[in-house]
Amino acid sequence: LREPGLNLRVVQLFRDPRAVHNSRLKARQALLRESVQVLRSRHRAEPRGPARHQQQHLLLPPGLLGGGRPPQPQPQHRAEFFLGGALEVICQSWLRDLLLARRAPDWLRRRYTQLRYEDLVREPRAELRRLLRFAGLTVPPALEDFVLNMTRGAAYSSDRPFLISARDAREAVHAWRERLSRQQVRQVEAACGEAMSILAY
Repeated sequence: LREPGLNLRVVQLFRDPRAVHNSRLKARQALLRESVQVLRSRHRAEPRGPARHQQQHLLLPPGLLGGGRPPQPQPQHRAEFFLGGALEVICQSWLRDLLLARRAPDWLRRRYTQLRYEDLVREPRAELRRLLRFAGLTVPPALEDFVLNMTRGAAYSSDRPFLISARDAREAVHAWRERLSRQQVRQVEAACGEAMSILAY
């Protein structure tokens, strides 16, 4: 960001963590290895010593991070076990970024912006214009048509993870309400509450 030869701009995309958890559960097998890597990154980043054990890990049983051999979940719950822990790590990373952005100097604020997935879905043209203005780019009409089509398509969802297609993304915004159990929602809100509050979720 400080490099004078680069005109670098950062757009950080956020999404309601409950929707993120629902989406990740849908693709649980495809994301299993990634989730384990995310958990390992937290284990390496945590400070050594007693302070580490005072933290609450609500989406992941404490034994996984407390040293020694991690508990072995039942095979049918293994993917959800690791996905839940990975989401907690992701939310903590979001919180660090959000707090850093709040305290950022003016030069950094000019080069960084946030985008909520839900805002993009509800107002795709307005958000596209805002993002391209931030990047110093013009808005070609064909790009406006493309973003509208991708967020207002006739389809709703897909059983194939990571399939990129035109769909009605507005339906996906609240899909977690029908698919997550109350316990899953409470766990996500407990683990991600601070970041969710800053992002107005």
